[in-house]
Amino acid sequence: MTAGGVSRLLRWPKTLRARLFLILFAGLAVAYGLSFGIMLAERYMSAKALMFRTLEEDVATSIAVLDRTPANERAELLDWLGRGNYSLILGSGAAGLPITSSRGQEIAAKLVSAAGPRHPLRIEALPGEGGRLQAHLTLGDGSPLTIQITPQGIMPIADWLPYALIAQMLVLLACAWYAVRQAVRPLGELAAAADALNPSKKSVPLSETGPSEVAHAARAFNAMHDRITHYLEERVQILAAISHDLQTPITRMRLRADIADDSPQKDKLVQDLREIERLVQDGIAYARSSHSSGEKVARIDLSSFIDSIAYDYQDTGKAVTVAGSVGGVASTKPHALRRILSNFVDNALKFAGAAEIGVERRAGSTVAITVMDRGPGIPDDKLEAAMQPFFRLEQSRNRETGGTGLGLAIAQQLAATLGGSVRLYNRAGGGLAAEVVIP
Repeated sequence: MTAGGVSRLLRWPKTLRARLFLILFAGLAVAYGLSFGIMLAERYMSAKALMFRTLEEDVATSIAVLDRTPANERAELLDWLGRGNYSLILGSGAAGLPITSSRGQEIAAKLVSAAGPRHPLRIEALPGEGGRLQAHLTLGDGSPLTIQITPQGIMPIADWLPYALIAQMLVLLACAWYAVRQAVRPLGELAAAADALNPSKKSVPLSETGPSEVAHAARAFNAMHDRITHYLEERVQILAAISHDLQTPITRMRLRADIADDSPQKDKLVQDLREIERLVQDGIAYARSSHSSGEKVARIDLSSFIDSIAYDYQDTGKAVTVAGSVGGVASTKPHALRRILSNFVDNALKFAGAAEIGVERRAGSTVAITVMDRGPGIPDDKLEAAMQPFFRLEQSRNRETGGTGLGLAIAQQLAATLGGSVRLYNRAGGGLAAEVVIP
């Protein structure tokens, strides 16, 4: 693995879930590892002391028995007196080397203690692996006796201990993961609810169950959602009321202008009143589009619906075409969808002189309807801002070229009432595409 790969592997994780899991699991693993190590060391020392004591007692017994047994009968007792960690040999044994290991010296000390002063020992290490030892002594009748020691069998460790450690670490892993999941899941649900926050759509309140801290955060979030919804509804109601109330004085002003004498000032006044009236109508339309108009969902034939929109424009001499066709039906609100597409087509005709409507059926029952043109498009850094109310790319005071800045905002609001979404993007080769996706 390269240095870069190692650094990425050792990098502090970015997610809170991973950080909490790493801290919790590492702390538990270290604490448990220390406890396991202490327990293992204590068990090792206890087992070693017990085995040394047993070795000392068994060797002392074996030497005593052989010393009191006639020489011709000793061979029959060798297998009976031998143990798993040592064996007895009648004879001087093989030549060995000086003992250099600490464990060998410790075993030699136990053997010297077992033999006692009556039987002086000469202990040597046998060549080769395993650390085997040979203790040479002389019995009371002068016969040589060799005790061959195999240290591996003196301090045994249970074979199941590593498996027990692995099983316990897996339990720690599962418990740490579950604890982190329980702690982080409410935060993830809160983040998902915040991402899905849409005051114009009725949503299911966040569950207020669980620990007190989680329940308090959920209640605060639900209260915040209600306040935002109330503020937006109040704003829209004010806009609708102002726009509606302006219609009466505008009508009176138009009547007075109509009966006035013809003059350049009269024409300018009538033109200004028309612009004000259109702005008021767009304000009312935006206010109404933010909430469901009560229109019922109906099943429409997609091909016929799109063709009818194109034919309506073609009948007035506008260059509107349909690219391909998609059969089948869709369940939606026809008048709201027609309003969205008409807004897209009007914009395309205004800025490009022609529009093309494409329909695409995507995964499941989702349908994407796109109105495309070859106009100047919108700068990429202003695509998102173009969906905001009263935002105009053309900054002139002329409403004929700049518009009111509510068309795309109205389309977005209407798409929300359909359960869909609106997206703008620049086409390859120039031009703009306005897409509405409906379920």
